[in-house]
Amino acid sequence: MTFGEHTAGVELLWGTRPQPKRGPKPALSLDQIAQTAIDIADAEDLGAVSMEQIGRALNFTKMSLYRYVPGKKELIALMIDRALGTPPGSMTAMPGWRERLDFWARAMFDAFLAHPWTLPATVGSRPIGPNELLWAEYAVAALDETPLSPAQKLDTVAVLAGHVRGIASQQAAMGNQPEEQLGAMMAGLAMPRADRFPAIARTIAAIAAGGPEAGQNQALDFGLNRILDGLSLIINEDHLMRSGKERKRQRS
Repeated sequence: MTFGEHTAGVELLWGTRPQPKRGPKPALSLDQIAQTAIDIADAEDLGAVSMEQIGRALNFTKMSLYRYVPGKKELIALMIDRALGTPPGSMTAMPGWRERLDFWARAMFDAFLAHPWTLPATVGSRPIGPNELLWAEYAVAALDETPLSPAQKLDTVAVLAGHVRGIASQQAAMGNQPEEQLGAMMAGLAMPRADRFPAIARTIAAIAAGGPEAGQNQALDFGLNRILDGLSLIINEDHLMRSGKERKRQRS
């Protein structure tokens, strides 16, 4: 199998990169390099990460690091895989697909917010490492006992991940209580212009009348529950259809 432009990154992440047969024994590990880069990104953001900065932190020259990591793209891929880590193994013992996917989505949300730079870094075509692929594996495996088609299972994972990413990105950009901040901004703009934005003005007024907690900072829960509700309908409809066909077959 070939991976085109991502071959070097895939080899690095999956441990299949050819190792030099000659020369001194490596003085650094990939984990050391990745963790140093992660620490820099966590403290300053991804843009601050460079081979020079990492080398300085490890007391190595910039050029010596290329013996371990071929380039910046591969370094970022390594950082992502190490930062996200593995999904919590405890979800495999949970009783049903809904409980597992709910737990999975919330764990992914926490993993992204622990390292906010992973949100923009995981967009687009790129090499994927074993930890990140294991996240997808756990989610797909949670749907093993459902009647969903293979394509529907992958689509479910994509929809859940998209929702998690969207809310995590908003919180990473705005800090705690992003919906409350956004609501305050919308209120300040829409309420004086209620004739132009009547629906928003009515909604904000209703939320305000319901108290400070009404409708605030619930987007992750609301979206996740609605996605899982919809999935439950599809699964139940399939079960009903199969049961009806079986009863019809038995009567014939």
